Amino acid sequence: MMDKLKILFGGLLALVLAACGYQVKYSLSGASIPPDAKTFSVAYFPNNAPLVAPTLSATLTDALQDIFTRQTRLVQVQEGGDFAFEGEITNYTSTTAMVTSSDVATQNRLTITVQVRFTNVVDEKASFNRSFSAYGDYDTNTALQEAQDALIPEIVDQLAQDIFQAAASNW
Repeated sequence: MMDKLKILFGGLLALVLAACGYQVKYSLSGASIPPDAKTFSVAYFPNNAPLVAPTLSATLTDALQDIFTRQTRLVQVQEGGDFAFEGEITNYTSTTAMVTSSDVATQNRLTITVQVRFTNVVDEKASFNRSFSAYGDYDTNTALQEAQDALIPEIVDQLAQDIFQAAASNW
């Protein structure tokens, strides 16, 4: 009897919400895209860091385009999207991350920082201009040029996730 009441109550609640035009959006990615937003654009992110990795700009730009294509219903346009991203890579550094008690470095850390200008045409209050950083550690016996081939995709994926969450989430 109690189960039937729960089902009946749930059905009535769904009808009332539908009749009122209340819109609920669920997303496994955590995205909360306004219904009026239809497009997104990602400008090329130039590498303005003192130390430059040749493929980093293209890798970051592609990762941002990919995450919005895969995890939203937005359609990509060349420029002027309802969700518009532009910015630059501002830092690409390798520093010591771990030192033993005898002052011997055992781990280095590759850190990538990007400045992102996000314009939300549908909800201007959600727009931002902020910096995002992510890093990956590697053994000191490995040269940066060797380590970066594996680290850049991992770090860029983290940056893309962070930027996605900041732009498309109400968390």
